[in-house]
Amino acid sequence: MSSAKPSQAAPEGRFCSLKYISLLTLTVQNASLILTIRYSRTLPGDMYIATTAVVFAEIFKVLACLLIILFEKRGIRDWLRFLYTSIIGQPWDTLKLSIPALIYTVQNNLQYVAISNLEAATFQVTYQLKILTTALFSVFMLNKSLSKLQWVSLVMLFVGVSIVQLQPTDLPSSTQKPSESVEKLKVSQNPLLGLAAVISSCLCSGFAGVYFEKILKGSQMSVWLRNIQLGLYGTVIGLTGMYVKDGDKIADKGFLFGYSRVVWIVIFMQAFGGLLVAVVVKYADNILKGFATSFSIIVSCIASVYLFSFQMSSQFLLGAALVILAIFSYGHPRNQAKMTETKPSGPIVKV
Repeated sequence: MSSAKPSQAAPEGRFCSLKYISLLTLTVQNASLILTIRYSRTLPGDMYIATTAVVFAEIFKVLACLLIILFEKRGIRDWLRFLYTSIIGQPWDTLKLSIPALIYTVQNNLQYVAISNLEAATFQVTYQLKILTTALFSVFMLNKSLSKLQWVSLVMLFVGVSIVQLQPTDLPSSTQKPSESVEKLKVSQNPLLGLAAVISSCLCSGFAGVYFEKILKGSQMSVWLRNIQLGLYGTVIGLTGMYVKDGDKIADKGFLFGYSRVVWIVIFMQAFGGLLVAVVVKYADNILKGFATSFSIIVSCIASVYLFSFQMSSQFLLGAALVILAIFSYGHPRNQAKMTETKPSGPIVKV
């Protein structure tokens, strides 16, 4: 009997360590991407064209998913046959992914607009409205039911975001002197445009996520294959939007105008951050994901103070606290009972 205890304790300890690794990974991924994009938009010198970054991220995601499937098939011939029969051989099934691909591409471009016009911490808090939009679309499109506490949490989330957005913009100057590039950006940024962009991005995220979930529920295809289909459409749509919006600028200054090492880091984080989350999310329950989101908000706030001279008012802190509390209460395990009946068996992750 005594020899069995260590063997039982070992898997539990391993699983516990994986959960904490998942928590750390999700926190770092959630916070670092927003901070890095914001930093890349405050650097002095030529500003890169955001639409080209979106296209590169889609291309790299497709390549990464292709490599993952190649590793699973363990052979070029089986890999090519699988891709042909799953994508080209099922054109109508593949065509269904064009709608979420279009919306995700619009969402990714809107994020650059929002982050360029809002402080990183403000964006991080406001972007949690995607929980509200996803919940509402789930109710109407998937016939999911929410508990009373979840409805209260959604109202609390909306109130918290509203408090953050209604905070005064002209705060007393801090003792920390902001850099010239940050000051220049503060003058040029448009908070109203940023708010409109982040709300539109949340609407896109909610609808596309639920639509993608609905597709996955009636399919046995892997998340990796679905993301290849999404990425192929996303690349074509992204290229089209890029040349419509920035075609003249690209023709004049080049596709890689303004690119630096930081910009490539942003692109790689966008491309592979989602893949990393897809791998670790199965070890993270709703409480851990709530912790990760909350910690990422806190990290973004603290980092914004030092990196971008962001000044946290008491109004901002109150709104952020309400958002964090709403995330915890919404994702509480007892609130998931009603939603498990309509959830698909596999993980739903858009990477």
